[in-house]
Amino acid sequence: MVSATTEDRAGGGKLLSFPTSCAAPPPRPEEPVKVVPLAVAGLLAIGLSWYVWSTYGAKFGALLVIGLFLGLALFHSRFGFTSAWRQLIAVGNGQGLRAHALLLGTAATLIALIASTGAGLFGATPKVTAGPIGIALFAGAALFAIGMQLGGACASGTLFAVGAGQSTIVLTLGGFIAGSVLYTWAFPIFTGWPQVSGFLLSEHVGWFGSWAITIAVLLGIVALTKVIQSRRTPPPVDVVPTARGFARVFRGSWPVLAGAVVLAVFAAAVFLVSGGTWGVTYAFGLWGAKFLQLLGLHPETWEFWQSSTNAKTLAGPVWTEKTTLTNVGIMLGAAIAAAAAGAWKIRAEIPWRTAVAAVLGGVLMGVGARLAGGCNIGAYLAGISTGSLHGWLWGAFALGGTWIGLKLRPLFGLANPKPADSVC
Repeated sequence: MVSATTEDRAGGGKLLSFPTSCAAPPPRPEEPVKVVPLAVAGLLAIGLSWYVWSTYGAKFGALLVIGLFLGLALFHSRFGFTSAWRQLIAVGNGQGLRAHALLLGTAATLIALIASTGAGLFGATPKVTAGPIGIALFAGAALFAIGMQLGGACASGTLFAVGAGQSTIVLTLGGFIAGSVLYTWAFPIFTGWPQVSGFLLSEHVGWFGSWAITIAVLLGIVALTKVIQSRRTPPPVDVVPTARGFARVFRGSWPVLAGAVVLAVFAAAVFLVSGGTWGVTYAFGLWGAKFLQLLGLHPETWEFWQSSTNAKTLAGPVWTEKTTLTNVGIMLGAAIAAAAAGAWKIRAEIPWRTAVAAVLGGVLMGVGARLAGGCNIGAYLAGISTGSLHGWLWGAFALGGTWIGLKLRPLFGLANPKPADSVC
């Protein structure tokens, strides 16, 4: 008998926590395909891909298509950053963090191969940069982690959950955009904080050395999580499949390790096509600024949007901005996957405390991501996979922020994972 559940990996399907002494749950019955959402999402994906490709070029069209596949993979694997850190801190379950290690290691391998040759697609020249290290990075990572524990999803999780019809996470996305706009408006307050230049392994030991050190550290983390888990004996966390055999590819949940590999491949594809690493959160500030312009306001006068790069981006079409393309692709890809799996459903009833937590969490993530120069994708995944020290430090401070977030969750009626002996 299953006696406890946790509420996310966001985006459909239940994460079931049960001790090894409890009987595993039976497979969940397959749900019928949601025909209308599938048709709408499918037509939007095809039409928008054609429009972007024909209007703005193959590079931008390819990024949108890559986003579609990222959304499919995120939904089917229910790949969790938020839940992985929560499970580790709350009950010592390192399954999720070991999946992170596989994602990071695979991405690091592919990015090292691409960057060492310098050959990209559509005229792109792949290159990596080291993120600065300082108070903004540390504070931003911690704030982001607190926010994702309250909001119920990380940056990529927010996108695929919204695409899958998760109503609560729509509030999180709204808060995320608002927090990003708040940061860009208050940008002068956040500049000039103490920091030092970033550290890129490949500049000191070459790409092979950078890759070897990254893999060695990841293997060490895998071993450490196994030791922690063996001492705390937490309940395992699994997604109960809704389909068997080949149908599971399109209709059911994937093994999380398979999802990690697929996500790494498409993260590397973003690097190959655009010349830069996969990111998520820059687009939220851009969307917010564009919306304010529609209302007759002038965010273009803010200091953040005065730099040449940001000013050019704000003045241009959103369909030539990398993170917008992959973000929209993720939402549409997740909608297609959820509808095909019969899991797409809008839930209208949201407890008020949950709604407050979702919006507050989104705001904290919006501010935190911009402070830190990225989120779980743009700083953690991109930083570690390219051999930048700031990615590792982001992860360390995010673990600290997760601990704080777990302390705050009960204030909003949100449950935390429980040890094995308390759920059977």
